[in-house]
Amino acid sequence: MSQQRWALDIGAIPVSRDETKFRVWAPFVNSVAVRMMKGDRPKLSLHPNGKGYFEAVAKAVGPEEKYLFVLDETRERPDPASRFQPEGVHGPSVVVDPGIFQWTDRAWPGMRLRDMIIYEMHVGTFTREGTFEAIIPWLSYLKDTVGITALELMPIAQFPGRRNWGYDGVYPFAPQASYGGPEGLKRLVDACHAAGMAVILDVVYNHLGPEGNYFGEYGPYFTDRYKTPWGSAINYDGPDSDEVRHYFVSNALYWVTEYHIDCLRLDAVHGIYDFSAHHILKEIASAVRVQAEQLHRHIVIIAESDLNDTQIIDPRSQGGYGLDAQWNDDFHHALRVALTHEQNGYYQDFHGLKHLATAVREGFIYQGQHSLFRRRRHGNSSQHCLPSQFVVFSENHDQIGNRAIGDRLSTQLSIDVLKVARALVLLLPNIPLLFMGEEYGETAPFQYFIEHGDPELIDAVRQGRQREFAHFGWNADEIPDPQDPFTLERCRLRLNELDTWQTQLLHWTNALIRLRKTVPTLASGDVETLRHSIWAFEQEQVIVVHRWSNSDGGSLLILGFNRTPVTLVPTAPAGAWQLLLDAGTAEFGGVHPSTMPQEIVITSSGSPLNVPSYAAAVYARR
Repeated sequence: MSQQRWALDIGAIPVSRDETKFRVWAPFVNSVAVRMMKGDRPKLSLHPNGKGYFEAVAKAVGPEEKYLFVLDETRERPDPASRFQPEGVHGPSVVVDPGIFQWTDRAWPGMRLRDMIIYEMHVGTFTREGTFEAIIPWLSYLKDTVGITALELMPIAQFPGRRNWGYDGVYPFAPQASYGGPEGLKRLVDACHAAGMAVILDVVYNHLGPEGNYFGEYGPYFTDRYKTPWGSAINYDGPDSDEVRHYFVSNALYWVTEYHIDCLRLDAVHGIYDFSAHHILKEIASAVRVQAEQLHRHIVIIAESDLNDTQIIDPRSQGGYGLDAQWNDDFHHALRVALTHEQNGYYQDFHGLKHLATAVREGFIYQGQHSLFRRRRHGNSSQHCLPSQFVVFSENHDQIGNRAIGDRLSTQLSIDVLKVARALVLLLPNIPLLFMGEEYGETAPFQYFIEHGDPELIDAVRQGRQREFAHFGWNADEIPDPQDPFTLERCRLRLNELDTWQTQLLHWTNALIRLRKTVPTLASGDVETLRHSIWAFEQEQVIVVHRWSNSDGGSLLILGFNRTPVTLVPTAPAGAWQLLLDAGTAEFGGVHPSTMPQEIVITSSGSPLNVPSYAAAVYARR
């Protein structure tokens, strides 16, 4: 494909106002025709064009026309590269002209990774309406009241029914119809850019959902050489895999080109199996880089990975795949254990503030040592990586929704503890992420929900959830029914119903983000110009973080995980430090005007510091 003037070359491709080219890869069939759903027009036969492709140009067919492919004159199926599925995963596809929408963001340059403060959102539960356009009136809240710079949408590719997390998506090119389809998504992206916010899209390239999945009738999209926890593995390295790779590389380019998406978050790349000489992740990253240059925009790629393998984010010049960043689950697990002292499941591998300090200092905690939970060695060294190559969080959709009842930290911890966790996430040199509602301590759960039509599949999902939670020792009877419509309803945010303590927590979140944006040494960092040190006082249960640059004495974070007041001798550079922000003030829900001194003086001989319980304070060096 030409990267200089890239355009999608599969599916229904508008040629003119009343002509559409249909092109589909279908090596498993002998013939393909297209049937238009409007009127009583004869089927149009597509002719073979090499490598298993069939294509033809249809006269008097324009945008908004519905169609189905007819395989071997007997089976009517949706288009694998459908741009829109208004009647669901089993219904007809729709011709969409990508040039019709009037964008207003021509001058939008994209956003650099280091400037991203990410807000992860599920479109269906963020508002009552559950649509793309219903989010738009809330953008000023996200930008101004919270301070968010990048909106991350959980997967929006067409899935079965109206209720789903999105990871059961079946048509990767078709924005979910019940969310508002292509028009609604473009309006949201355009509005985000007008507000100065980037848009991150969560895409799933490790599997396709089972219901409505007719891809196996077209060609060898899947392989039985590998297994994933979610279904058949994508055929990225077997016979006839070149066109499968082309399909998914095209999908990445499609989102950043036709929808002006600023960043792709690649879901669970540990479920992508490719032993070819040129890994599909490297191919996707290379193609997107070239397209970003042609579009004159910053475009970022972030991975979710369970491997603790820096090859994903290492530069191609060093044998890596060249992605920009990855989620750091080790940080989350260590922080949650420090906050809640859980030790079930994978939390058994994480212990105390020492591990949390390692995650802050080095990235991964497990860098090749033995994991008790995995019963083997895990990970490789991340000490050479930049802090800004890791996305950190205290919660996300997985770490809430994959608990038995989908309970958030805000239902388990006091506001004082939540403020400590928030300060750590938002003021580290990593890229911070908040899950929707976390900014004010939403108490509604985030649970797993579906709307499948196949009774056997519904039952399989129910049983799978129970098996998944067995190793945590959770009660199977407490697990909500994913198919029950009320499971989604109880997950909707209550943005208009904030209690006093939630308003105070929201103010704290915004104050931290303002500091991150205005104090240079609190921004995203690298090891060359912006440095950091961390000390974990395990006996006192306090963490001290020093962040500085060559030209700035920097900032000092004092974060208490201590239930009672303690005294410690800070291991930090000597000098006078002036208070910038204190979680203990009344504005943020504290019971006193201030719980930390306005100034602390650290001497080379050691200066004792009294730290109240669950303190969270930021100091600047005078």
